[in-house]
Amino acid sequence: MTELESPTWLTAQEQTFWRAYLRGSRLLENELNSALDGFGVQLTEYELISMLSEAPGGRLRMSLLADAIVQSRSRVTHTAARLEARGWVRRESCLEDKRGVELVLTESGRQAIEDMAWAHVKSVRDALVDALTPEEFAALGHAMEKVREHLHPGHQEPASAQQADCDADGDRAVPDCAS
Repeated sequence: MTELESPTWLTAQEQTFWRAYLRGSRLLENELNSALDGFGVQLTEYELISMLSEAPGGRLRMSLLADAIVQSRSRVTHTAARLEARGWVRRESCLEDKRGVELVLTESGRQAIEDMAWAHVKSVRDALVDALTPEEFAALGHAMEKVREHLHPGHQEPASAQQADCDADGDRAVPDCAS
């Protein structure tokens, strides 16, 4: 679109749905953050250590982690510093090439994610999953996959043990399920 072209304005229904998405996504994030307040962490911190808990060996290259959680590398570095200060993660040279940096989940970090997981999963279920029918939740997931693919073509999630650990009912052998 050039500067002289005008955008295709949203219809009244599109505007209603767009605003519902904005308000709903903000309310959801606020609710998920609130559930973690008692642990002194934010959702972005929880998501980072959750991703590490699901990664082989509890380690991921920081650049891959930034892509996976849709955060800038700088922001991930700051988040990692806060988690490092708590003793939940440590930075190490990449095993493959020694040039990059990997974030590694410590035993203390693994215990923290296990302690927090139940509160987080309950808030995800209460605020989102159980508020929708299974069909609506599936449609939401499919829609967000399309948006992700449109905005970040070819994006691949890091290797995760999540699928292997979940049974047909969504129960996990390890309680760090939802991120």
